[in-house]
Amino acid sequence: MQKDNINQTSKAPSGNTSTDPHKTADESIWSNATFRAIFYQIAAISIVGLTVYYLFSNTTANLAKQSIATGFGFLSREASFEIGESMISFSSSNTYLRALAVGALNTIKVSFIGIVLTVLLGIVVGIARLSTNWLVSKIASFYIEVLQDVPVLLQLFFWYTIFNVVMPSPRQALIPFEGVVFCNRGAYFAIPADHPAFTWVGYAFILACIIAFFIRLWAKKRQELTGHIFPVLTVSSILIILLPLAAWFVMGAPTEMNMPKLKGFNFEGGYNVSPEFGSLLLGLVLYTSAFVAEIVRAGIQSISKGQREAAESLGLKPLFIMNLVILPQALRVIIPPLTSQLLNLTKNSSLAVAIGYPDIVSIANTTISQTGQAIEGVALIMIMYLTLSLLTSLFMNWYNAKMALVER
Repeated sequence: MQKDNINQTSKAPSGNTSTDPHKTADESIWSNATFRAIFYQIAAISIVGLTVYYLFSNTTANLAKQSIATGFGFLSREASFEIGESMISFSSSNTYLRALAVGALNTIKVSFIGIVLTVLLGIVVGIARLSTNWLVSKIASFYIEVLQDVPVLLQLFFWYTIFNVVMPSPRQALIPFEGVVFCNRGAYFAIPADHPAFTWVGYAFILACIIAFFIRLWAKKRQELTGHIFPVLTVSSILIILLPLAAWFVMGAPTEMNMPKLKGFNFEGGYNVSPEFGSLLLGLVLYTSAFVAEIVRAGIQSISKGQREAAESLGLKPLFIMNLVILPQALRVIIPPLTSQLLNLTKNSSLAVAIGYPDIVSIANTTISQTGQAIEGVALIMIMYLTLSLLTSLFMNWYNAKMALVER
């Protein structure tokens, strides 16, 4: 009897239990984490889309009220201004599109050369910072501390002042030796005169670099199989020197040089590094290399001393220890922050407008002032720097993945 009463009591409905099927269905939907995630993403995309639509429609309406034309049709119109420095031919009769192409090439030029020099200089200074030689270590420390603490824009102004104020005029130019000239119009260097032989020398140099690359791959596999170290650096250096030299001899061994010569109020001939380009390159490289040096130092110090001691116990020379033991491991720590610094160098090149170097920002600003197409001009600048940054990131991410530890 008591058992039956208990069963009946347990089967009695609770007063708090909901019997509404709609409420139960709603609760089951919202308790689903996947549904909530999809709902919130759709809501976020909708809000962003509505915001973009509002900004676009509002901007279009305001431009229409002020009778300002939109679109990129202005790119085919005549630019009507000159550019002081260009990698391709340009005159005032060319289009705005070609003018912007000149600016883009100038930006790529200073960014690429700057990245290469920054990496090389940063590695040297970073290793020097860890030198056991007191003088070398202190000089590297002074270099890092000073250049890191001075804003890059001030450094650009400093080097631009050096070129334009401190350097003498062309008639009193500094000529340390024949073929090299320094004055307030820039630096001039003697270069080989135009001759078909030098085209083949260039091809030979590229071929030598490709062969050296495959020699390095072969030497690495050989070392993994046999343990024997092949002198890759020595062989590659000899190959890169001898192959172009052989091409030069075969094509007649021309020796004529295009020398810079003073004519009137300026020098003509040779290769000219303008004050604007030289100041921008020096400022960007010196500033960024100070940060790269600290990254290299931190990466090397992240490797335990036992690694170096073990390599020394095997009889490896200091150069081999650094190249084969320390740097390959340190690169896994160095590459991510190094990528950030290289991106900063590319973006900091936009400061070129402050010293008159005709980069993409400077030429786009001139284009905007003449055409009134501000939105399109700024959009082109953004696309340019976005493209360069993405390409740099793509390459560095590939290299980072290549250097990462692979589990077996």
